[in-house]
Amino acid sequence: MRHTLSALVAVGMLSACSGWGDRLPDASTLGGLVTPYKIDIVQGNVVTREQAQALQVGMSRQQVRELLGSPLLASVFHADRWDYVFTFRRQGQATQQRKLTVYFKAEALERFEADELPSEEEFVSSLDVKRKSGKVPSLQASDEQLRAFQERNASPGGAPPPVPAAPPASTSYPPLETPGAVR
Repeated sequence: MRHTLSALVAVGMLSACSGWGDRLPDASTLGGLVTPYKIDIVQGNVVTREQAQALQVGMSRQQVRELLGSPLLASVFHADRWDYVFTFRRQGQATQQRKLTVYFKAEALERFEADELPSEEEFVSSLDVKRKSGKVPSLQASDEQLRAFQERNASPGGAPPPVPAAPPASTSYPPLETPGAVR
C-alpha cells in the first residue's frame, strides 16, 4: 500500500511539471538569447516561370531535359512522367516548396502541371534576404554591349590568330640497356 501511494504521488508530481515545458525557454537556445546556426537546405531543381513558359507541346525528352535539367523523380512505373520538385529551407523563414510535373506521350511532351512558379527575379530576391532590393542587373547584353565587347577583344590590325609552333624535331636517345647485357 505504501509503495502504491508513493508511486501515485510521484506520477502526480511529474504530470504537474509537464505544463512548465511550454513556458520555459528551450535549452538548445541558451535561455532564449542565442540560437544555433542552421544551414540553408536546397533540394531539387529550381524551375522558374520563364522556363515553364518555354515548354511547348511536342518537345522531345532531350529538349525538356536541356530546358529544365534532369528530373528529380523519374519512376520506372511511370516512364512517361517526370517530376521536378524544389524545396528550400532557411532558418526563420517558411519553407518554400514547388512542383512541376511533365507528361510525355511516347517521346514527345504532351502536357505539364505546375504550382505557382516564381520568376527568376523573384526567386533570386527570395534567396538574398540581406541585400536591399534594388535594380536587378540585366541578364542579357544589348547589341551595343556586344559590339563594344567585340571591339575590345578584337585582334590588333585584323591579323589572323597566331599559328601554334611546330612540334620539336624528334631526338634520338641511346638505348637504356646495352644489347646482349646479362642481368
